[in-house]
Amino acid sequence: MAGGFAKNGAVQEQIDASLEDEISRARDRLPHGKSLLQCEICSASIPEARRKAIPGVRLCVKCQASLDEEEAAFSGYNRRASKDSQLR
Repeated sequence: MAGGFAKNGAVQEQIDASLEDEISRARDRLPHGKSLLQCEICSASIPEARRKAIPGVRLCVKCQASLDEEEAAFSGYNRRASKDSQLR
């Protein structure tokens, strides 16, 4: 079902394209190749257990946690606020 001037299936095509973009970005963030012995950012040693658990790991736990927090803080907009503003 399409609305307005959009062709049938346009919404699904947009959803599929968005998913493909996100999958591509996620693949780019995956570690490639051999695990490092030291963190790329702070040069701290990466424990063997972490290297075995995550093949290709390049960051220590502390740096990875910081990076994850930064990405989470920048992850788009507040969906609840967006829905509330549409109801006004």
